[in-house]
Amino acid sequence: MDKETIVSPEKKDLELVKKIIQARKTILEELHKIIVGQDVVIEQLLISLFARGHSIVVGVPGLAKTLLVSSLAQILDLEFKRIQFTPDLMPSDVTGTEVIEENVSTGERIFRFIKGPIFANIVLADEINRTPPKTQAALLQAMQEYKVTVAGQTYPLPLPFFVLATQNPIEQEGTYPLPEAQLDRFFFQVNITYPEEKEEEKILEQTTSLYQPNLKKVLNANDVLSLQEIVRKVPVSDYVNEYTVKLIRATRSGDSVAPEFIRKYVTWGASPRAAQHLLLAGKTRALLVGKYAVSVEDINFLLAPVLRHRLILNFNAEAEGITTEEIIRRLLDTVKP
Repeated sequence: MDKETIVSPEKKDLELVKKIIQARKTILEELHKIIVGQDVVIEQLLISLFARGHSIVVGVPGLAKTLLVSSLAQILDLEFKRIQFTPDLMPSDVTGTEVIEENVSTGERIFRFIKGPIFANIVLADEINRTPPKTQAALLQAMQEYKVTVAGQTYPLPLPFFVLATQNPIEQEGTYPLPEAQLDRFFFQVNITYPEEKEEEKILEQTTSLYQPNLKKVLNANDVLSLQEIVRKVPVSDYVNEYTVKLIRATRSGDSVAPEFIRKYVTWGASPRAAQHLLLAGKTRALLVGKYAVSVEDINFLLAPVLRHRLILNFNAEAEGITTEEIIRRLLDTVKP
């Protein structure tokens, strides 16, 4: 091989860094052809995707959650499946099932596995809290190990694999709240709020006319996998690493470093997995905005989506109207690098 055609690992990594920075810009441009506003939401979803995490999306109906996710899958040229979770949904409806088939010529009967909708690159688990725990648990192995086991056989899932689960914050009757162990497996909790006035005017203008956006494909599955790899190579200083651990430990009411308001209002704090996710999120955000190392600012910016679904508040907090968001704000004010 000609020496000039050999690309060093360092040069290849730099090219991937440039690619992820450009990809972020182009993905935003393409999504904004169909999604108005929601820049913070889009950024958090991209961070979760490139960090190999899964996100739970909380927002009232009608905020284009499904449209956002399906459009993102289209732009990234990834297979997308949507599962509507209902009280009668069975685990096999998610993972797939085995059926008996008979060979016409030999009369032999064999089992054939029919894949469920979980076998896709991006899976939207719509209203995940409307299905019983047994079916919710069908996602656990898939999210953690990227495979499913049915009738003793294990089947690998296509990569990249990204689960987005939605919850409606206002309708809680007839729901099955996700257990803390499953919530902890979600990388982020992404909150979608109502659009601004001008944004809502633009939404009406686009959706009540003949406007048909043409979305271009920006990346493919192999590109996403390569960019997920480069994220893990981003360096982190001891200073930032120690600050991350300090923040997470401060959420635990039984820890000696916990502030007084944590002891008063928090029953259970964040696990070591939260620290892992926070640091990975920091690495991903650093690359997406064109930096080559994680800063304290990255960690602070991402603390809320990492902790929202992990902090369990007690009765004192409920009685005084203290929210998880307020606890996180106080943490950032109290815990310094």
